[in-house]
Amino acid sequence: MPSRRSPWMNQDLDDFRQLARTFCEREIKPNIERFIEQKRVDRELWTRAGELGLLCASVPEEYGGGGGNFFHEAILIEEQARIGDSSWGAALHSGIVAHYLLHYGTEEQKREWLPKMASGEVVTAIAMTEPGTGSDLQGIKTKAVREGDDYVINGAKTFITNGYHADMVLVACKTSPDQAAAGVSLVIVPTSSEGFRRGRVLDKIGLKGQDTCELFFDDVRVPSSNLLGTEEGQGFVQLMMQLPQERLIVAVSCAASMDLMLDLTHEYTLTREAFGKPIFGFQNTKFKLAEVATEARVTRAFIDECLDLHVKSELDIPTAAMAKYWSSERAQQVADTCLQLHGGYGYMEEYPIARAWTDLRVSQIYAGTTEIMKEIIARSLPTPVMGQ
Repeated sequence: MPSRRSPWMNQDLDDFRQLARTFCEREIKPNIERFIEQKRVDRELWTRAGELGLLCASVPEEYGGGGGNFFHEAILIEEQARIGDSSWGAALHSGIVAHYLLHYGTEEQKREWLPKMASGEVVTAIAMTEPGTGSDLQGIKTKAVREGDDYVINGAKTFITNGYHADMVLVACKTSPDQAAAGVSLVIVPTSSEGFRRGRVLDKIGLKGQDTCELFFDDVRVPSSNLLGTEEGQGFVQLMMQLPQERLIVAVSCAASMDLMLDLTHEYTLTREAFGKPIFGFQNTKFKLAEVATEARVTRAFIDECLDLHVKSELDIPTAAMAKYWSSERAQQVADTCLQLHGGYGYMEEYPIARAWTDLRVSQIYAGTTEIMKEIIARSLPTPVMGQ
């Protein structure tokens, strides 16, 4: 990782980084291969992280969190990427699900769930994507029908991170099936509910240690008080307002991965020889790594700016889309360049660069595809007035 220190860092964040780095080095790095083999992290990893205060670091202390801000979440994401791990779904749990509850949940919902999430007692997921519905969230088919004081939920979700370990899932449902965006609501579903079942852990080309599952809801009955917030039909707006933070999480991870890939490849080219000299001795290698170093530095500077804006509540939707689009596309290009410099060994799974190459590919898809990001950015461009 580069020695450059982000301008938003301070002593408190330095201390948090050291805590996060030590945890990732001791608790995750030695187990990465095992996590990949079993397609999930150990459940105990969550409780150990909770004991150290690494979960829900940006949640206020009154709800059991660390009382920090999104800089703390970004640091944990960076330190996880630094060791080359993509299995642990802490960013989704702390940086996404917790903030839906924090921003839109009732006081009772916050006090019921957030302290347990911060301690690691409860692992969470959010279920948006369906087998027939990807980026078009208005078209979801899962229904939550009101029956007295309950909702009865039927449907299926797929590609759900933390699906295997989840104790609670925030489910995007149609509470008014005949409406599009206005019919979407978010409902809190404990996985202990009768009628809830998990499908298989999905086989992916990357992120192989992440417990990405199918989820099924067969007449799952939950109290109407489990509606996120107090009104039906607010789910689409809630999703749209929180997606910039989700996209920034992806951007932070991609930027950190670029730094890791640069370090890995630089080290490899210094030690691997061809034609009697280190690969780094060839001009092409030096130039390629110079390009990678520049791409990584430029990307990190932009992400640092976006992080600062976000903590100030000034990050707008188009800029978040730019961050996600730019970092995910550039990270994949860097992965391709670095794998090429590894030669045939770059194609072997035991080399971290091969894993990074496959892991990063989905970053251009989830949290909104590159094409969706470009659409959002294009809509923000000023429309010229004809005749001027």
